[in-house]
Amino acid sequence: MKRIALLPEGSVSHEAIVHLFGDEPVELLYYKQISDVFRSTVLGKSDYSVIPIENTIDGSVSLHMDWLVNEVDIPMQAEWVYPSIQNLIGDQEAFLSEDGEMDYSKITKIISHPVAAAQCMQFIRKHAPQAEVEHAGSTSEAVHIVKKNPGQGWTAIGTVLGAAKYKLDVMAERVTDHDNNFTRFVLIGSDPARLQRESNQMKTSVTVTLPEDFPGALHQVLSAFAWRRLNLSRIESRPTKKKLGNYYFYIDVLAEDSTVLLQAAIAEIEALGCQVRVLGSYPCYAYDKNPEVK
Repeated sequence: MKRIALLPEGSVSHEAIVHLFGDEPVELLYYKQISDVFRSTVLGKSDYSVIPIENTIDGSVSLHMDWLVNEVDIPMQAEWVYPSIQNLIGDQEAFLSEDGEMDYSKITKIISHPVAAAQCMQFIRKHAPQAEVEHAGSTSEAVHIVKKNPGQGWTAIGTVLGAAKYKLDVMAERVTDHDNNFTRFVLIGSDPARLQRESNQMKTSVTVTLPEDFPGALHQVLSAFAWRRLNLSRIESRPTKKKLGNYYFYIDVLAEDSTVLLQAAIAEIEALGCQVRVLGSYPCYAYDKNPEVK
């Protein structure tokens, strides 16, 4: 049985991994901090770790990307997207008016993960502008805090799984600012993740560090992909953490690393004096509300 490390039970990561594996038997190991999720697989306590790396609204999750590139050397084995559906959670009875209607003015505090809270600011400003917004380590932790502090007017922004775990009510569904709010997750581990689902494409993620004194190097790097008609789905500059103004480029290529064209492109880029590191070559899974197990 696969052992999988992830953020706390009831988080979006929890919902996402349940969706990816479906009915396949897995053992889920929950950790409060993302650093512990990474270390779990590094130390062999788990076979894989679930890492959220990008969101429709907020873009890259910088802390997680830095861990993936700078702190560990574990290949990506799968990528999938899952909707980040956030809800207002609390003891609903405590927020009802005398006529039984929801009275958001009774909310004194809204607790959530900073990314989740940022995704729901329009709802907060419209319905509970008086509420203090407090950050927690995860949406699941936020729901737990609310559960432990009844009668204070506190609510959380989190998942349906989180509400069910702590036996609280979903007071308002889908409170995110945008309906198309998806998160991109990667599964990292030493061995390929053989899933029963069919993927829709293969992807290879690489980092490219340019030589400092090579004008036009980035143009030549991109040309190595372009003239071979290799499609890049993502390119992002990130600081190397060695010197101010020194960057590497994170690039997603829609091809397997074993293809002749991609191998040739990497060889050409290295010939320019660039450092290339392959972070993984893996299947990608699009979101399907009702995935069919093959």
